[in-house]
Order: sequence, then C-alpha cells, then structure tokens
Amino acid sequence: MSTTTAPYAAAPSAGATQDSLALLGRVLIALLFVPAGFGKIGGFAGVVGYIGAVGLPLPQLGAVIAIVVELGLGLLLLVGYKTRIVSIVLAVFTVATAVFFHNFWAMPADKAYVNQLMFFKNIAIAGGLLAIAALGAGRFSIDRK
Repeated sequence: MSTTTAPYAAAPSAGATQDSLALLGRVLIALLFVPAGFGKIGGFAGVVGYIGAVGLPLPQLGAVIAIVVELGLGLLLLVGYKTRIVSIVLAVFTVATAVFFHNFWAMPADKAYVNQLMFFKNIAIAGGLLAIAALGAGRFSIDRK
C-alpha cells in the first residue's frame, strides 16, 4: 500500500508541489476575505446601511456575521485550521452574498452586466473553496500538525 497522501502523486516531489499549491491557494483566497472583514469593522455603519438597502432583515446582525465569517474564517483558512468545514461555510456564505448582493437578473441593464460578473466571480470562488474542502489544507497547515 502506498504512503503518499494522494493516489495520483507520481513522484516524491508531487506531494511537495501539491502541498505548496494548497498553501498558495489558501493564501490567495484568504486575501479576498480577511481585508474585507477588516474593512467592514472600520466601515460598520456603511455595511449596515448596504445590507439594509438590499432588504435583508437585521442588518446590524448581518454585518457582524459578515465580519466574523470574512475575518475569522478567512484567518482560519489562511492558517489551515479546520480547513474543510471552514471552506464549506465560506463557500455557502459566498454563494449567499452572490444571490443577495449581485442579483443581476433583477437589476436594470446598466447595472446587470457588472453584477453578473460579480455573481459568477463569487460562484467561482465558492468552487475553489469546495475544492479546498475536498482536497484538504495540505501539509503546510495547522490541520496537518
């Protein structure tokens, strides 16, 4: 029986490459969430107003949830702690934000194009997060320590 972590790892360097790419992927996706979470702290009133403007209930609670998810879970993703569940929660959050904040199908044509791009960007990010959930954080993570 093979001792490699991936059945498709053909050479010893393949595992190191996979682990390095897993780390790079986590860092790049965390770069989206962590600064956004920090920004929401500084601009809390604006975030509450924006959430309220799209008609969601309890906009202050929604802003707190967004900060916790983006900053808290973004940092957990970055260091690779509880990576599979964190990635799934972030994926669900990202799809929800796409549906509620980039609902291009209900917008006038002049706003629909950009929001359609943002919607599908969020969907693609969710896909990347689900890939992380499926494959794990890799060797360079707290999960593997």
